[in-house]
Amino acid sequence: MKKRIKNIGILSLLSVFMLFSCTEDLNITPNDDDTLLGSELFESESAYKRVIAGVYGNLALTGTEGPGSSNIAGIDAGTSQFGRVLLYMQTLTADQMIWSYENDPGTRELQRNIWTAQNPLILGMYSRTHLTVALANNFLRETTQEKLDSRGVSDAVRQDIVAYRAEARLLRALSYYYMMDLFGKANFGTEADPVNTVLPVANRAELFSFIESELLAIDDDLLDVGANQSGNMQYGRADKGVAYMILAKIYLNAEVYIGQDRYSDCMNYCQQLLNSGYTLASNYKHNFMADNNINSAKNEIIFPIVSDGSTTQNFGPTTVMINGSVGSLEVNGSEVGVSEGGWGGALRVRKEFAQLWQGGDFSNDDRNTIISDGRPIGITDISDRDTGFIIQKYSNVKSNGQAGIDQTFVDTDFPLFRLADVHLMYAEAHLRGGGGTIDTAVQLINDLRMRANNPNLITTGELTLPFILDERSRELHWEAHRRQDLIRYGLFTGGNYNWAWKGNGSNGIAIPSHLNLFPIPNLSMSSNPNLTQNSGY
Repeated sequence: MKKRIKNIGILSLLSVFMLFSCTEDLNITPNDDDTLLGSELFESESAYKRVIAGVYGNLALTGTEGPGSSNIAGIDAGTSQFGRVLLYMQTLTADQMIWSYENDPGTRELQRNIWTAQNPLILGMYSRTHLTVALANNFLRETTQEKLDSRGVSDAVRQDIVAYRAEARLLRALSYYYMMDLFGKANFGTEADPVNTVLPVANRAELFSFIESELLAIDDDLLDVGANQSGNMQYGRADKGVAYMILAKIYLNAEVYIGQDRYSDCMNYCQQLLNSGYTLASNYKHNFMADNNINSAKNEIIFPIVSDGSTTQNFGPTTVMINGSVGSLEVNGSEVGVSEGGWGGALRVRKEFAQLWQGGDFSNDDRNTIISDGRPIGITDISDRDTGFIIQKYSNVKSNGQAGIDQTFVDTDFPLFRLADVHLMYAEAHLRGGGGTIDTAVQLINDLRMRANNPNLITTGELTLPFILDERSRELHWEAHRRQDLIRYGLFTGGNYNWAWKGNGSNGIAIPSHLNLFPIPNLSMSSNPNLTQNSGY
């Protein structure tokens, strides 16, 4: 078992889930009406740490009765684990990944870009992110000065609660960031809103303003960048670096979100992150191994979704990707720390991604984990698992060669944010007029290539926006970024760039621009009369 699981208080996290489903303020139905967060919970001062752990826990867990349980009524665990549905919506919808089993709920529609408002994965994402907001709101309601005074909370615990409250606000902002990106609107509520009320709806501009103002407001109360690396805080907690990363992300995509150029602001936060003590892992693959919480990746990963094969068993993104890449004759599960047959070849890559590694010397690039072995590069029949290339990016094996604790549920954390992305954002923001220097941008890209043992370093003349888009795919594939990147480049919808099975055509066809946003789920629409459907659905 990973040492950090003890640090984050994961067992306490589970107990919080059993006590806490008071989420009516965001029109989410709890799975058990009796499991409400009562004031009696806070009779113990240890409750505050346990409850904030529960807010974090909603990023990794779906329920309290094993990996198949769900704490949201009517929502299946397999279609609502935060990291998994984020991966599907940002990666499966684009040009990097194919899921073989199209009878799995929602997957066929996502990977063929033919989704509707009835898609269960879209509902899972909308519901899970709103649940995080609800959990954060309730924590903030229960930690006001008035309530702490009434309970006689000690000064020492009050000091901790300052940071806990900032982290709750950050996690709420993170959820609104993804809703802004994916849906363009959200039910909007804070701790100031009463429970059991129909909430207003915030549009993209309003969400952007709220996220930005919240992250700026909590800066002084968050723990300093690098506290994770120095061992001064529990692994997996969000510090200032996570806030800076979200800010850099919203500024990089501000033209999409609010029609404004904010590249200089993106550059500002990239520079802050680059000067904050984070360092690239010595080995690219360390970022995706079972001990990425303690190997050299711990200095690169800015914020993980934690995974532990014993304590936090769930069908999250790393469990899905590691098992899903196994099952063909070319890959045995024992090589990546899972059962021999894995999930029977559930995952492959589309030819456009495979082609990024062709036409140049990428044969020794550590980021190139493609396995072809005589397989055709194209996938003309998605059910034919012997077609299309496969990759072995993620592994349930530690850097010392030892396998993870379980052969299905992996120990590998999902790197939601890592420093390599900052390198790439700096270069892109520079080219888009955000400042910085061309020499630094080129060096940051070459740092990634040198770390990957790729001797082909670039020159200033080779650093272009199309190059960065391709390099982002090489560096960050299967990390839930690709849809967002293609939208920012104007290539996700329309017909300027088609990939295999885009728009339900085997060679790809143009898709309408309204697909840049997902629909509001029908069930969510029926729960809040203030919600309106996105255009085109």
